[in-house]
Amino acid sequence: MQLIDLVGYIAATLTTAAFLPQVLKVWQSKSTKDLALPTLLSFIAGVSMWLVYGLLVKSTPIIMANAVTLVLNLAILRFKLKYG
Repeated sequence: MQLIDLVGYIAATLTTAAFLPQVLKVWQSKSTKDLALPTLLSFIAGVSMWLVYGLLVKSTPIIMANAVTLVLNLAILRFKLKYG
């Protein structure tokens, strides 16, 4: 594995894992009142575009990170729409 890929995997892991506490907190508290829907939607759109970019350039770290981040944020969006 090249150093550039290792850096990509570490960055992907850290930025993706950062959303786990938010998903768990929303799931446990069933409260999304402090989450702004426009920000969440904008972030989901951006992550979706990064995923498409990763697929186009065939970058596994970008694909993996953004696929997982998208799933986590779609879960948050679901909670926002359900509990919001």
